[in-house]
Amino acid sequence: MSESAHRDDPAEHVFDWLDGEAERRAEAGLVRRLRPRAATADEIDLAGNDYLGLARDKRVTGAAAASALRWGAGATGSRLVTGSTELHTELEHALARFCGAEAALVFSSGFTANLGAVTALSGRESAIVTDKYIHASLIEGCRLSRADVAAVAHRDPAAVAHALRTRRHERALVVTDSVFSVDGDRAPLAELASVCREHRAALLVDDAHGLGVLGEGGRGTVWDDGLAKAPDVVTTITLSKALGAQGGAVLGPHRVIRHLIDTARSFIFDTALAPAPASAALTALEILRAEPHRPARVCEVAATLADRLQAAGLTTSTPGAAVVSVHAPSPEEAVAWSTRCAEKGIRVGCFRPPSVPDGISRLRLTARADLTDADVDACVDAIVATAPDAAAS
Repeated sequence: MSESAHRDDPAEHVFDWLDGEAERRAEAGLVRRLRPRAATADEIDLAGNDYLGLARDKRVTGAAAASALRWGAGATGSRLVTGSTELHTELEHALARFCGAEAALVFSSGFTANLGAVTALSGRESAIVTDKYIHASLIEGCRLSRADVAAVAHRDPAAVAHALRTRRHERALVVTDSVFSVDGDRAPLAELASVCREHRAALLVDDAHGLGVLGEGGRGTVWDDGLAKAPDVVTTITLSKALGAQGGAVLGPHRVIRHLIDTARSFIFDTALAPAPASAALTALEILRAEPHRPARVCEVAATLADRLQAAGLTTSTPGAAVVSVHAPSPEEAVAWSTRCAEKGIRVGCFRPPSVPDGISRLRLTARADLTDADVDACVDAIVATAPDAAAS
């Protein structure tokens, strides 16, 4: 084929529209890049979600390695075929006991747990009411549910009540994060549960950022708010944050878990969580039971970061758990600020639209139980020293 004929090949132009999309993202300062990290690094990590500092704990990694040698590298199939091992059952029982739920069901990720829970507990003849700042995985679940979805004002039980009172369908599900991932603020779960009961609705809580940080011994936000054993509350969690592993789970009444096994497509048709992260999560849970001081340290570090950065004139969120956000003047300034922090040995998160629902770019900091006071001092000094002039309040 000649060069000119090749250029005129219609197949060569199918994705031309992507170039325009890329240009628009670049003009808006919203280009994302993968930044591979080394196996070991000298930076202090305020970007990851390893809240309890267990991802590299030798007890956790040793359990994962031993499990891979015994069970193999992968689960080999879906949970309903060959993917359910004794490890999965043991992990489900341990999670349910720890969090105070009747039963648990392990998924391959927190994302798939949310997809499965939202879609299986709703449907065409139901209504969903969500906080407008819920996690993207919950949003995707709502889109796939085919339910009537209403997204209401952030942390506003009255708005939830109005949406429930005016819904068209009898069956209803209220969906919220327990701790919101961008600013780290807590949902008013007790008030939401009361509203749900008044209007005959179920409550689904994503406790990804509460497990291991809040509640007695890190049992989570749902436990902390006295809802762990409630018959009308379902909780989703991830094993990839405080427990330092990978995977997700749904916790709730036995009949909810049975329903998910039969109907949740992200459970039925997905390859199961590999044995190694299942063992890692089990071991991390045992460490959390044995070392209950870790959650309190996470909250102490988060509060210290917020207080000291506010004292330096920066605008920060008030942390409800481990997450602290620091406002940046623009997407470009946020990226540049995070780069300057990295040059000083501090890795921070950089959140920009559309990842942030309010359109405000920010640095996102995550506290960890294994940070020393000297680490916190170094983090504060670096963030303040590299802050753009317009970031000061």
